[in-house]
Amino acid sequence: MGRITTGFPVTQVEIHADGRYGTDTRADTVIVEEPLEIRVNGTSLTTTMRTPGHDIELAHGFLFSEGLIASKEDISTARYCAGTTPDGVNTYNVLDIDMPHGLPEETADTAGAAQPIALGADIPTIDALKRCTLTTSACGVCGTASIEQLTKRLPFAFTPQAFNPAALVKLPAVARKQQVAFRKTGGSHAASLFLPTDNGGFDLHLLREDVGRHNALDKVIGSLLLEDALPARDALIVMSSRASFELVQKALMAGIPGLVAVGAPTSLAVELARSEGFFLAGFAKPDRLNVYSGELSSTA
Repeated sequence: MGRITTGFPVTQVEIHADGRYGTDTRADTVIVEEPLEIRVNGTSLTTTMRTPGHDIELAHGFLFSEGLIASKEDISTARYCAGTTPDGVNTYNVLDIDMPHGLPEETADTAGAAQPIALGADIPTIDALKRCTLTTSACGVCGTASIEQLTKRLPFAFTPQAFNPAALVKLPAVARKQQVAFRKTGGSHAASLFLPTDNGGFDLHLLREDVGRHNALDKVIGSLLLEDALPARDALIVMSSRASFELVQKALMAGIPGLVAVGAPTSLAVELARSEGFFLAGFAKPDRLNVYSGELSSTA
């Protein structure tokens, strides 16, 4: 799988009933984690730890879900930096984004003086975004940002939807069958986008894997943005992870009405979901799930 996985020797240790142990050294496949620096118009914006692959989608999804672009047309080009290490190797870990109109920060008036763009009080400037974005795989919305500030930034009118739980409990297993990197390593998260069918079920439309759950969802949203498929008002996200605030935030920014996670939600994720009528379910298993926000439709 190229740069998505790599191999290391691993020593497996088995403990016997009498306290003694045996060892066996063999090759193991490990998920790749490397930094991706995103530069906008030559300025470093953020660095995230990600699994290489679909980096263009990741950058588009990140910039969109942070409210820094409104459409794919806001980006003229996205390409890897051509620079190399002292050894002459291009790591493909720096992505240069060209935005002709720049980021929401400042513009020039007719006299040439820098003036603030009329963004509204709640859209972050590049400096504010830098302060709020972590250089780890936990990056996303700043923890100090309030739900009220976030909801004012939503680019689409949000319409709550009810979901059939009998259909929802089937979806994690469908997604798991397509999680190739997880099957090889056990170390990746997956974000899956499902679309409704005429018979009341859902079909898997798109799946992305990454060492970071938020990166996986950014890749899905970036793909939708590049397909001109936003807002995705009929879609549903299924996450192989817990459901954090940042995942609900990203889904809301994309106009997606619901998210199902195999793990637990966080308190702020539940509060945000309830404030918007967003459907949020966790602990999804083949025969049950917990619904923390939103309405259920008929099982008939």
